[in-house]
Amino acid sequence: MLGNIVGYYDNELLLKLSIDLNRFQNIVNLYVLVQDQERKIIGEVANVKDEIAHINLLGEFEGDKFVPGIIKNPSFSSSVRLVNKDIMNLVVGITNYSDRQHIYLAESALYDGLKVGVKINDFFSNHFAILGSTGSGKSSCLSRIIQNLFNKQNSIAYKSSIFIFDAYGEYHNAFKAITDSSQEINLKTYTTNTYFEDTNVLKIPLWLLSVDDYALLLGAEKISQLSIIEKTLKFVTVFTKEEKEVIKHKNDVIARALLEILSSGRPSSQIRDQVLSILSRYNTSELNLETPVFQPGYTRPLRQCLLIDASGKIRDMELIISFIESFLTDEYELVLPDGTFMYTLDDLKDAFDFALISEGSLKSDKVYDDANILRVRLHSLANSKERVFFEYPEYVTKTQYIRNLMTAENGKKAQIINFSINYVEDRLAKNIVKIYSKLLFDYSKDVSRRNALPFHIFLEEAHRYIQDDHDKDILGYNIFERISKEGRKYGVLLGLISQRPSELSETVISQCSNFIVFKMVHPRDINYIKDLIPNMSSGWLSKIKSLQPGTGVAFGTAFHIPVMLKFTMPNPAPDSSSCDLSTVWFVDRR
Repeated sequence: MLGNIVGYYDNELLLKLSIDLNRFQNIVNLYVLVQDQERKIIGEVANVKDEIAHINLLGEFEGDKFVPGIIKNPSFSSSVRLVNKDIMNLVVGITNYSDRQHIYLAESALYDGLKVGVKINDFFSNHFAILGSTGSGKSSCLSRIIQNLFNKQNSIAYKSSIFIFDAYGEYHNAFKAITDSSQEINLKTYTTNTYFEDTNVLKIPLWLLSVDDYALLLGAEKISQLSIIEKTLKFVTVFTKEEKEVIKHKNDVIARALLEILSSGRPSSQIRDQVLSILSRYNTSELNLETPVFQPGYTRPLRQCLLIDASGKIRDMELIISFIESFLTDEYELVLPDGTFMYTLDDLKDAFDFALISEGSLKSDKVYDDANILRVRLHSLANSKERVFFEYPEYVTKTQYIRNLMTAENGKKAQIINFSINYVEDRLAKNIVKIYSKLLFDYSKDVSRRNALPFHIFLEEAHRYIQDDHDKDILGYNIFERISKEGRKYGVLLGLISQRPSELSETVISQCSNFIVFKMVHPRDINYIKDLIPNMSSGWLSKIKSLQPGTGVAFGTAFHIPVMLKFTMPNPAPDSSSCDLSTVWFVDRR
């Protein structure tokens, strides 16, 4: 017996201790069994002050089954004693780790030899977060959990699809030997390093992207910029047709822009300069400054028809207007690409230029400046080394592309798809992660049988990608917030690995059901975790500041009670160790 129950205060049981604390182990964060004639209740010692133990009541037994939560407080006559390992095994332990229902995680850090596991549905069917400072063991924890998942003796998680967005290229080493246990288990790695020979270079088919995706890719900052992107994509639909049809539509776009200028009523010199500017930048083989304009008796190039006479007028204005009108075609409906044909960055550049004049952007400096920002970014991307990531070699549908992502080199299903995105700058990496996440989410929504092919998206350094961005202001939504709120019903689940939880989107982190928290020292992050996890006691909070590497505190629906875990190192380990200066710096004296 630890003592006698003397009251309840603020959801805590108050226990007057009868033991000599100077001769007893520290009982804070240890578990107690509160037992009367009818009930067995598990509690956690949250604090001890003035020989009064404050105990959080966590749940009770129904027979041999532990059920989290308390309906009514135990009686004052209940006995209270420390829980032994056998009782804890009923609460957090799992005896059969080889079945399909459970997965082994780690050993208890407080009870020697107690193996802790969770139900696979309780953990993997919900969003989760692994949090901790640099070097605390986050990457090793995730690697160990995934290795345990695929090391079952009697079954194989063959249909699992785990997409890891690897910020530092750490995980390839941890999973490269995954096929050793079975040829049915496969790893597929994509990289943004074009010099790696043993992995696939990441490539995204442009024709599978939507207006929203291009808004992210080009960094749109205003809602008004979406119209120019939409018009660009509509022109792509036209400009990928046969050459004769393309020229006809280009001529129509140029002609309409020129007619607006010619009929604007502006000074003749300004009209001439604008017409010269447009035709210098936007022209075809049929409509350009050297196109011959026929008149009875002689022919002149269009350029010469723009000359201004002594009265300050363009003398051949009527002739020019009539000539330009001859390039107009019947009104036609522009439609967005439907993913049934392929196009390139060069096609996009061409289409954007014509969308710029079609939208009338040249008439307004402000509209032009907003649109031209996107045009410059598109041209920069098209002329950079990063364009290789958008040069898919052949036409594929969305379904084919996603299936290809999950097909290993041996033609079998790849269960782990690792994207090493550490060779591109952060803005592009963030957009790539968002685009892929949106592709997977949209695909999952469209499948005929919901949850038939669940996707798990694991984000290393998640605070880089899951932030309170202005996507909601521009697009009306943030893809990660949408997945966090809707993804479970479609089988799209997030796993967040982060050293700065306070920088994560509050909406996304609030939707996580399970947490594994390693050592954290930043006051802002510690307070954030305290507010985030309702049953985080002050005792656990103080321990988080001084946890050993590889030791974490687990909370959530998959864990009946908060539990401290000691993870064994994964084998092989991820490439996440710090620089060994004693090896790098020194050489033997000669």
